[in-house]
Amino acid sequence: MTERAHAAHAEGETGVWSGSWVAERLGVELAGDEALTGLLGLALRRNPKRAHLLVSNVLGKHVPQSPSVVYGHGVALGRRVRELLGAEAAERAVVLGYAETATGLGHSVADGLGSAPYLHSTRRAVAGVARAGGFEESHSHATSHLLLPKDPALLAGDGPMVLVDDEFSTGNTVLNTIRALHERYPRKRYVVVALVDMRSAADAGRLDDFAGEIGARVDLVTTASGTVRLPPGVLEKGQELVARYEAPTAAPAAEPMTGATTEATAEATTEPATRPTGGSPGAASPGSVERVDLRWPHDVPDGGRHGFTAADRDRLESALPGMAARIAEALPARARRVLVLGFEELMYAPLRLAQALEQAVGGDVDVRYSTTTRSPVLAVDDPGYAIRTRLVFPAHDDPADGPGERYAYNVAGAGFDAVIAVVDSAADTPALHAPDGLAARLAAHVPHVLLAVVPSYVPHAPQAPERPPMLPEPLRGPAFSSYAPDEVGWLLQDLSDVTLEAPTEEREEAIQSGGAHYAESLPVEYQPSEQYQELFHAALESSAARLARAVGAVTEVVLAERSPRPVLVSLARAGTPVGVLMRRWAQFRHGLDLPHYAVSIVRGRGIDANALRWLADHHDPADVVFVDGWTGKGAITRELAAALRDFEASDGVTGFDPEIAVLADPGSCVRTYGTRDDFLIPSACLNSTVSGLISRTVLRADLVGPHDFHGAKFYRELAGADLSPAFLDAVSARFPDVTESVDAHVKDLLSADRTPTWEGWAAVERISEEYGIHDVNLVKPGVGETTRVMLRRVPWKVLARAGAGADLDHVRLLAEQRGVPVEEVADLPYTCVGLIHPQYTRGATGADGKAVTL
Repeated sequence: MTERAHAAHAEGETGVWSGSWVAERLGVELAGDEALTGLLGLALRRNPKRAHLLVSNVLGKHVPQSPSVVYGHGVALGRRVRELLGAEAAERAVVLGYAETATGLGHSVADGLGSAPYLHSTRRAVAGVARAGGFEESHSHATSHLLLPKDPALLAGDGPMVLVDDEFSTGNTVLNTIRALHERYPRKRYVVVALVDMRSAADAGRLDDFAGEIGARVDLVTTASGTVRLPPGVLEKGQELVARYEAPTAAPAAEPMTGATTEATAEATTEPATRPTGGSPGAASPGSVERVDLRWPHDVPDGGRHGFTAADRDRLESALPGMAARIAEALPARARRVLVLGFEELMYAPLRLAQALEQAVGGDVDVRYSTTTRSPVLAVDDPGYAIRTRLVFPAHDDPADGPGERYAYNVAGAGFDAVIAVVDSAADTPALHAPDGLAARLAAHVPHVLLAVVPSYVPHAPQAPERPPMLPEPLRGPAFSSYAPDEVGWLLQDLSDVTLEAPTEEREEAIQSGGAHYAESLPVEYQPSEQYQELFHAALESSAARLARAVGAVTEVVLAERSPRPVLVSLARAGTPVGVLMRRWAQFRHGLDLPHYAVSIVRGRGIDANALRWLADHHDPADVVFVDGWTGKGAITRELAAALRDFEASDGVTGFDPEIAVLADPGSCVRTYGTRDDFLIPSACLNSTVSGLISRTVLRADLVGPHDFHGAKFYRELAGADLSPAFLDAVSARFPDVTESVDAHVKDLLSADRTPTWEGWAAVERISEEYGIHDVNLVKPGVGETTRVMLRRVPWKVLARAGAGADLDHVRLLAEQRGVPVEEVADLPYTCVGLIHPQYTRGATGADGKAVTL
């Protein structure tokens, strides 16, 4: 295929719809407005159980497009919102866009609306900036969204809120966002904006129902609307296609494919002989990378991550012509086709630079705009397919979810004489310039690469708030917990007299509907059968030495690398037995009497800030080592890191290390661990009866005030069934037997590369998509997390690694008791994975359409 043909494809000039390849092979149809096929193409997800992907031709993400077209669509939507609201309400509106795909679109809508301030969610935690909120995107392959406004009052006004996403498919993400914000900052009106409304008939009526539920008006503004019609068997057909085109051999001759399904085939697709030529005498040689100094105004934010005001917009508008002129001057003289390539969430600044460059060069240069992305998509080189080629490169901005692949689509082989890669300074790292980095990938396919760096904007930290009143001393046994008083101090408040338990199914429905957070109630404590207790004792007998070896190893690594006299702080409650055992090992091996506390951390709400204040008042934060039982997908690891950044920003207290020490790290999420094996830790088999008779922690506004510790219950009535001391003693008794093996293991650990790979997170994302769940929070990897699903949540099914042995005996028994199927999987990276029932309501069906069995 010629370069010009490739370029024409991206512009829709070939006369072939860029969704026809998928439509013909899968029978997928776009039904609705005539404009849909001009706005959208189709591609295949690199996931055999989620067949199609809608690819926007006007968003500027996957498909290079004229910047004036991209910006014009957003501004037009903003003007329609202004007409809908009226001038007075529009002046009081605030616009919220979604990362990563809609950050630039949301900015453009705000521009069209007028003087409205703009904020977009982000997946990049920023040191020194406290979170004003956050949420999970249920269908996303990526991580949690954070809201990090410089001024939290930006979200607190009573004017209309305008929420902008690229497409409105089920509406779940937007409605869940509104629900969460409405609880904290209620307002009377919301407007949802998207390029396309692709809701099914079943989802179409939910918007009005939702508006009535929260007592507010919710409007929808889109460019076009329709639905995606999926024929029977589409997933199987998609699986077959993906398997065929991901195979290392070429596709059949009847269906030629030269596009990239792997990095190797990407390189084969666009050999240097097919590169476009350009430039002038004295210009940079083909494949070179040079920097261009934008002279970005120091007082203009790089985007809306922390808020973008009308004054910011005015300063940017004044600076754009000069920055565009500097880019134009740096371009080779003969460049006729130029791409401005933005970077993930950094969409608006590159878009406006591209638009200004387009105006500066007039008709002499064809300027296009797109951005890099996290989204993994199959590439197939066919005129009727939306993603023709892909470049693959490692993340280069130290993302919170760890290293991973990133992509640039439809760049290689698209006939570009030059690419201007625009990144923020936080992403201008050695990884960007590495041999396999983005700069090198671009230079391999484009004669001239210019790098423009926009300064990353970080607001100044606010003044530390007034300190709360003196906090109480830690609770200790036997008044609170069955542990000895010197074993652990609980930085919690006692809620034993409060009724907090609710039936599992009732809790699940409330949690998934957004009506309650999981930390606002407690599950009814599971009382094990005699058969289950026998399994616990058998598991403890067989694994005590293995546990002791892991306890010894992680404790020795902490003493060697973190502090000679660490302050152990367990994340209640799964971390507490491990913290007690680590304390016992330090006494046994070194005669140390280490302080040990237990604190609460809640996913989506962070760590107990009052507990951190107490610790900072009584110990050096640098000596604190946070302890947990095991890692799954790493959600708590990221939660702790973000919470400590928030605490440093709010209180000005530094020194707390977010690195968690765990007994087992099967998810490869931390550096400090005893083992990375996924095996049965018997303390995961039970609830309070192996954790000092303490409940899971509770955070509810009517029970926990701003100056209170989080709460928990002490189940004194279960003393007759308490196995906590027996568990600790059984493991401690094996310490002398494992001393030599611990020494050898620690020597290996200290010399090994223990850099987290986040393999667990990648596996969870894949499983979430393959099983049609589309919510990583409902996928619980590892033996410990699977057990929690069986004891506390509404399980849908259990995935078990083929051949897994006694480590899963208790899981199989629980599954049998609850009527939950256990499915053996050959290539599972964990011993097992528990799947929570997706979108649970009583009488719900699962992702396969079958009723759940309880």
